[in-house]
Amino acid sequence: MIVLNSHQYLPVPSSPAATARLIAFTTPQNYAGRLSHFIRLKGWAPLSCPTLAVEPTPQTISSVQHFFLPPNPPLHHFSAVAFTSRTGIAAFAEALAGIDKPPLGPDGEAFVVAALGKDSELLGESFIPKLCENPGRIRVLVPAVATPSGLVESLGMGRGKKVLCPAPLVIGLEEPPVVPKFLADLGRRGWVPVRVNAYETRWRSGVAELVEMMEEECGVDAIVFTSTAEVEGLLKSLGEVGLDWRMVRRMCPRMVAAAHGPVTAAGAEKLGVGIDVVSSRFDSFEGVVDALEYRWKSYEC
Repeated sequence: MIVLNSHQYLPVPSSPAATARLIAFTTPQNYAGRLSHFIRLKGWAPLSCPTLAVEPTPQTISSVQHFFLPPNPPLHHFSAVAFTSRTGIAAFAEALAGIDKPPLGPDGEAFVVAALGKDSELLGESFIPKLCENPGRIRVLVPAVATPSGLVESLGMGRGKKVLCPAPLVIGLEEPPVVPKFLADLGRRGWVPVRVNAYETRWRSGVAELVEMMEEECGVDAIVFTSTAEVEGLLKSLGEVGLDWRMVRRMCPRMVAAAHGPVTAAGAEKLGVGIDVVSSRFDSFEGVVDALEYRWKSYEC
């Protein structure tokens, strides 16, 4: 397995042979555009094969809005909100947009809003004023290491304070250990984590196009996973058509399996999906795409 810190080298132009590379990925549709963009920048062709649908529902938005309801919004009793996904932030923002008044008043101790890597870009000027009447109360926290464990470390000791944790309601799949571990780690650091199901993660059936490309002399050069749930979704979809990961590996022995960060890599390995490349820069999808390029460049040398 190659573990790459993409800050350690400069990107190099794609070779003529590389322009024909086909990169499949199982990212949900609402993230696919960002990953496709970085793949195209390398001169490669993206193949979106989402194995999950990730989106808020009226029920999950209502669950979040419960914490904003007047006259005494429950959010008053919290010291922080911690987001482990971009969809969690989007769902929280949608819930805020549906209320008339910010749930946090102008006075009181600092309120921490914590997010990972590029996800923090969603915590812009339209988000903070909807959350608090006094934006100066809000402290945005982005850990140097864009993982849930990095988020826990950056929050420090909780000393009995409450932290709201918008998380997915997983349907049709076994919930990956990422969120339960995150909540447990917060508890060990003295926080009182309160989970709210802010959006749904559902299995999405169908891998016909991916299988077709694999059967054509393995026309797939790499497959990228950006979460453990995507891996489980792919395995479930492969099972529908009578395939498993070992059979896929035999069909495509040269296909590279890449993971966006060590958390996804570890989850994939536990599910029996061996990972060839994992980037140590995982605050952006650019990291895993750069890691693929580095892998192929290394093999060319």
